[in-house]
Amino acid sequence: MSNALAHEKSPYLLQHAENPVHWLPWGEAAFAQARAEQKPIFLSIGYSTCHWCHVMAHESFENAETAAILNEHFVSIKVDREERPDVDKVYMTYVQAMTGHGGWPLSAWLTPELKPFYGGTYFPPEDRHGRAGFPSILRTIARGWREERDKLIAEGDRAIATLREHHVEKSPESSADDLTITGGTAFEKCFQYYFEAFDPAHGGFGSAPKFPRASNLDFLFRCAAIQGVASESGAEAVKLAVETLRAMAGGGIHDHIGGGYHRYSVDEAWFVPHFEKMLYDQAQIAINCLEAKQAAGDERYAWMARDIFDYVRRDLTSPAGGFYTAEDADSARPEAGVSDKGQVASDKKPEQVEGAYYVWSAAELRAVLAADVGGVPSPREGMTGEGTRPTLADFFFAHFGVLEAGNVEAARDPHGEFTGMNILAQRRPLGETAALFGLTPEQASDRLLAALAKLREVRALRPRPLLDDKIVTANNGLMISALAKGHQILELSEGRPSDSARPAVTSYLQTAICAAGFVRRELYDEARGVLFRSWREGRGAAEGFAEDYAYLIQGLLDLYEASFELRWLQWAERLQTTMDARFWDEARGGYFNSQEGDASIVLRLKEDYDGAEPAPSSVAAMNLLRLAAMLNDEAQGRRALRTIEAFRPQWSGTPHAMPAMLGAIALALEPPQQVVLAGEPDREDFRALAAVLQERLGPRRVVLAIGDEKDRAWLASRAPWLAEMKPLGGRATAYVCEHFSCQAPVSEPGELRRLLE
Repeated sequence: MSNALAHEKSPYLLQHAENPVHWLPWGEAAFAQARAEQKPIFLSIGYSTCHWCHVMAHESFENAETAAILNEHFVSIKVDREERPDVDKVYMTYVQAMTGHGGWPLSAWLTPELKPFYGGTYFPPEDRHGRAGFPSILRTIARGWREERDKLIAEGDRAIATLREHHVEKSPESSADDLTITGGTAFEKCFQYYFEAFDPAHGGFGSAPKFPRASNLDFLFRCAAIQGVASESGAEAVKLAVETLRAMAGGGIHDHIGGGYHRYSVDEAWFVPHFEKMLYDQAQIAINCLEAKQAAGDERYAWMARDIFDYVRRDLTSPAGGFYTAEDADSARPEAGVSDKGQVASDKKPEQVEGAYYVWSAAELRAVLAADVGGVPSPREGMTGEGTRPTLADFFFAHFGVLEAGNVEAARDPHGEFTGMNILAQRRPLGETAALFGLTPEQASDRLLAALAKLREVRALRPRPLLDDKIVTANNGLMISALAKGHQILELSEGRPSDSARPAVTSYLQTAICAAGFVRRELYDEARGVLFRSWREGRGAAEGFAEDYAYLIQGLLDLYEASFELRWLQWAERLQTTMDARFWDEARGGYFNSQEGDASIVLRLKEDYDGAEPAPSSVAAMNLLRLAAMLNDEAQGRRALRTIEAFRPQWSGTPHAMPAMLGAIALALEPPQQVVLAGEPDREDFRALAAVLQERLGPRRVVLAIGDEKDRAWLASRAPWLAEMKPLGGRATAYVCEHFSCQAPVSEPGELRRLLE
């Protein structure tokens, strides 16, 4: 029999709808039941593609005996962290403070007034190695609630009071230091941290596990842009970033067959990944790759970005234009069989195994890649005998380190999920593989692409991992940014036709515009100016959180600078007004994660860590500075500075915790540079000037376009001097302005290039 989650839309909640646990969704009905029955709440938070969430579900929540304990002694509530990041933030903060670590599944026990008194993450199904199992913990807490309830209630009160004192009522430390001094010191400390933490053998920072934390690389590219990529420190910053990207691209964390990147690597060499694939990772890594291309002038990074965009547009894009959230790490083994719709054919649910969709036995690969590779006969590595003609499989094995017995060592596979299987990770540069087989680099590239295409066809017949087809506003904002920048850096420079020319292949810009259109149509209340959090088979009930506004505003500003359509800038300005009204902390500055007035949130918190995604206030500070420069709005500039000051203890004390905020500080300390392009955006002369702005990595600037009289009137109402900026001699013209003055207008790309040097 289904529980109350059967009526929800979240894929994560629906995964638990058949559990014997009497789950309830987060809401007043569950809270009222806890109050009426005077039972503690067991709160379980996770998301649909979370591997250890699946493990705990199979071990505990599908177990009838464990469910009976939960049903008798607790009111059990399930929360999808992607639907309610505000709820997750409160109780994750508590668990991290209590245990020193966090993660999902998040398990917390609350009073009926929603105050936490105990918590953790994953708990095993039985007592192990001196660690209490989940049933034992449930019985202990149930007994404590029955016999010493006052102590648990007091602990809940104490926990909330402590969190409030530390995270809410603690004002930023006042300082007489000029932001230039403190910010410069923070930049130096942060760079030194990454320099010392860099792993020269494998790229990335620190040891295992390794996460592709995009804000790290973004900070390094900011350092290079400020100092100059040719300077000693700038070159070093670029080196740390691009070597990390190259290591990721060659490692098992990269899906070499289907494109995109997995969530993280469990080892230091980026070899064995945790196989889930998140939209927000794809978006941010793509931007890292685009900036690497600008900094290093190397087409390999353009290829990396295209690889991500191809994956997202193929597998994570809805027919209506919005982007899906994630793909799971787990799936059925290939031998489970699939129907013609790609679903598991058997009525019995097969065992779900991490990475099953992505790993290969040597025999499978040989069967698919049996063709002659060409080149010369060779007795070298990978050959079956001296003088034999190598096959495509031999070539592929040598390049990706495939072994007949599997290439995952037991030490890296504690659960035995990859025994006899191979994770594809580039063993050597393609040029070396080409030389090994007597091929030119071009021939080797052709054969590699052919092999990957064959394997992609075969892999498509396997049972696919679960797709979380929830469309989240914040994540879509990040992907819109990435695609807009992809258009600027990759398509403009290639002379791609404008959207009005209707190219046969949809441009990155068109994909971004479709996504923005979806969000506006399905996730925005035009009358109230309010965003909603998510969409799946209709709009979700939760209104947007600070991150939804911050990331989407960023995406719209980037989309405006890529498309030069005024509607995106106008919408961004309106959304910023709503964000300020709903989330701004007037007393201390910065943005709360959730809006005021939600009785189910016992504590309004601000995110002060740029983690897998940057903190909303870090992105908002940058947005405010851009809007201030674009729209001549001094109030937005002051709000940006107050946001930066609100987090001074964090970014000045441990600057590597907020590298994205340091990027905002850098923009605040530089005089804003504006480039105004006057002309028709669809014309080639206009596009040639716009392309110059994206040729190399440099200080951030704002770009405005005056394409017609409507643009001129709206922009001039905010910055009157823009009214006189017009095309000269019938040609698109660029005006470069800084320090409240503009240089002589230019119409030739070479002249603009010289002005920007």
